[in-house]
Amino acid sequence: MAQTDIKGASALLRGLTGLLPEIEALYKDIHAHPELSMQETRTGGVAADRLKKAGYEVTTGVGTTGVVGLLRNGEGPTVMLRADMDALPIAESTGLPYASKVTATDAEGNTVPVGHMCGHDMHVAWLVGAATLLSQARRSWNGTLMVVFQPGEETAQGAQAMIDDGLLKRFPMPNVVLGQHVMVGPAGTVAGSAGPITSAADSLQIRLFGRGAHGSMPQASVDPVVMAASVVLRLQTIVSREVAATDAAVITVGVLQAGTKENVIPDDAIIKLNVRTFDASVRKHVLAAIERIVNAEAEASGAPRKPEITPLDRYPLNLNDETASNRIAEAFRRYFSPERVKHTGPAPASEDFGCFGTAWQVPSVFWFVGGNDPKVYAKAKAQGRLNELPVNHSPKFAPVLHPTLETGIEALVVGALAWLGANAK
Repeated sequence: MAQTDIKGASALLRGLTGLLPEIEALYKDIHAHPELSMQETRTGGVAADRLKKAGYEVTTGVGTTGVVGLLRNGEGPTVMLRADMDALPIAESTGLPYASKVTATDAEGNTVPVGHMCGHDMHVAWLVGAATLLSQARRSWNGTLMVVFQPGEETAQGAQAMIDDGLLKRFPMPNVVLGQHVMVGPAGTVAGSAGPITSAADSLQIRLFGRGAHGSMPQASVDPVVMAASVVLRLQTIVSREVAATDAAVITVGVLQAGTKENVIPDDAIIKLNVRTFDASVRKHVLAAIERIVNAEAEASGAPRKPEITPLDRYPLNLNDETASNRIAEAFRRYFSPERVKHTGPAPASEDFGCFGTAWQVPSVFWFVGGNDPKVYAKAKAQGRLNELPVNHSPKFAPVLHPTLETGIEALVVGALAWLGANAK
């Protein structure tokens, strides 16, 4: 990215000062009105309205609630910018004046609290801000800008739903796909790296079958509680004893359910677990080891039938293209200054962002934006207490508004201009 392009980005981003109060109000509004995965009707409508006002060709309802905006601005590359929109079934406890008090009905028909505890409200605000500024300064760039507001990231449904709904046929193929996520880190900084940036993730449900009996007569039972307990403990040995120290994997059992009364041995038990890996061969081995252990423990317990292992969702390994990542990093260092641009290794969090680049077979780059007050972050780091800061999916997760809002908008604009600004008028 040429030095003149950075000057162009700086000139374009001078409009951010006047736009910022509007974007802050938008962020607070979306934060206070969160919507569950694949239910983002209001959020998608808000995004669509902002894009229409900015002069974009807007298509709604892509992959259920997704929104795609196109801004054609002469000959040149096509750049896709993506933000996810969905919230989580978590009761917010941030104490913010605009905290969510929303409840909704989930896919299973349960009434649940809803909160933007992963920062997707920030992502929507960032993309609206960047799309608005790029529209206002069309003389600064050439090409086509495609902005995508994606549903259902938290359930790994949304990206694929948009692809299945004809995204690749209905819209131009981008030269690059760009995205970002607010994370724990000092606000005002961006962080990324080439290669794996977020892990592959597999969620499974395991149903173990036993034979129920009275609690006083365990000899008449095949106890699925004991079976499940043995499975949970044995699963922990996969990472410690079957994965090389130079590789990485995480296995977390998040659900263990069995029985309804303390003196009744139930007929079955449910385990739900999540696996994170950064290598295809490691993933294959870990999943096979889980199946081996589950079946072996059931057989050892004399279970009356084989366990049921059901996939729940899957996130792909998210790989940043090396050439495109280097291009983004250079642009960021020139605009933000080198000390605000951090190198980070792969994060064990997972994303379906990578589906877009894979489907189109084009480079993609994903990076992180810090969301903590820099002084609070620095103090926690100095005291060795970074693990005590609320992380994504915590009911207390709340990015500091400034400079998080500004930095995310700036990063999207600078990233887009690394391609679109090369042949500016």
